[in-house]
Amino acid sequence: MTENRSPAAAGSAAATDLYALGLETMGAIVGAAYPGSSVSADGLRDGLFADEITEIGLVGVWGALWGREGLSRRDRSLVTLGILIALGAEDEFGSHVRIGLGNGLTEDEIAEVVYHSGGYAGFPRAMAARKAARAALGQSASIAD
Repeated sequence: MTENRSPAAAGSAAATDLYALGLETMGAIVGAAYPGSSVSADGLRDGLFADEITEIGLVGVWGALWGREGLSRRDRSLVTLGILIALGAEDEFGSHVRIGLGNGLTEDEIAEVVYHSGGYAGFPRAMAARKAARAALGQSASIAD
């Protein structure tokens, strides 16, 4: 196991602030998407391979990006869904479908993101996103998936 290089351990006030903001933001968003779940500093590392990646995401994504003003969480969800489709990141897309619903998106709006992405990211990416969204929404797949 490597030494603890978390922002809190590093002693940087800005990094510590992003760490705390990341915990708060991720906790609120994930809690809304997955009722009954919680996010705490104690549960971020498991001592296994690459266990720091969650803390890196906590600071860099949940703190520095999702914690910014400028866009609402709803709008950030729209942007994130489009990016994840373009990247072909179906697992993350499925999680962000639920996060988007928790941030105020409707299923119809998420479907529109899938449709729109077909024109820009390609039909196969849109179809993969549809399949991931259906799984996240608890809908059974059709033969067309």
